[in-house]
Amino acid sequence: MAMDGSARLREGATTAPFYLPQGDECEVFEAAHRNTLPVLLKGPTGCGKTRFVSHMAARLGRPLHTVACHDDLSAADLIGRYLLKGGETVWIDGPLTRAVREGAICYLDEVVEARKDVTVVLHPLTDDRRILPIDRTGEELTAAPGFMLVVSYNPGYQNILKTLKPSTRQRFIALEFGFPPPDLETEVVAAESGLAPEQVKPLVRLAGKLRALRGQDLEEGVSTRLIVYAATLIHQGMPVERAIRAAMIEPLSDDEDVKRGLLDLVTAIFG
Repeated sequence: MAMDGSARLREGATTAPFYLPQGDECEVFEAAHRNTLPVLLKGPTGCGKTRFVSHMAARLGRPLHTVACHDDLSAADLIGRYLLKGGETVWIDGPLTRAVREGAICYLDEVVEARKDVTVVLHPLTDDRRILPIDRTGEELTAAPGFMLVVSYNPGYQNILKTLKPSTRQRFIALEFGFPPPDLETEVVAAESGLAPEQVKPLVRLAGKLRALRGQDLEEGVSTRLIVYAATLIHQGMPVERAIRAAMIEPLSDDEDVKRGLLDLVTAIFG
């Protein structure tokens, strides 16, 4: 029996990857999807942007195509290209084209890392045309119902060479993400790792101390993801200080003096 939209949302919410909302971001995303609006997610590395998109795709009952953008990612990587297959030259759709045809959500993670020609390709999909011209095949695809474009970036890494032009930013509605407050972050880490909340709380407190060093001794603060890694190792029986060093200290710096200073914080909280 076919389900109506609200029934699909209820079913999706029960099967979606775990995500604990910090505010009304789920409702804003749903409204954007209903009204075919593209969404820009802003926030630091490891604060939950990718998990949020996975959660919302499942909640909305839409397929999801995720692309981790990098320096060499070109428009052709997203749209597709001709390839030799079985002695013939055949056209293979890229992830963006597949999403447009299927009515899926296409998520471009860290979009500012991609080559400049990528944003040009996105523009016709972010206005009322909702089209994707494919020059190589002569097609002009109209986005199927349900298609949604979502991009993200980390404003902390912005520089003059890697930023979104105002003309591109103003094609999206934007949601700003940050690290959850300690009580919510404790709940998230406990749910993800299986470690008891009382054991998670000092890890979250340590993360707050480490984040306060961002821009001084550290280029980036510790992510919620890394706290989950540390808690998972502890839950599996690894000694606390060893788990913290592996998951929350070593990933942040290669400088021995800096790491010694960070370990002093660990001793102050856990000693």
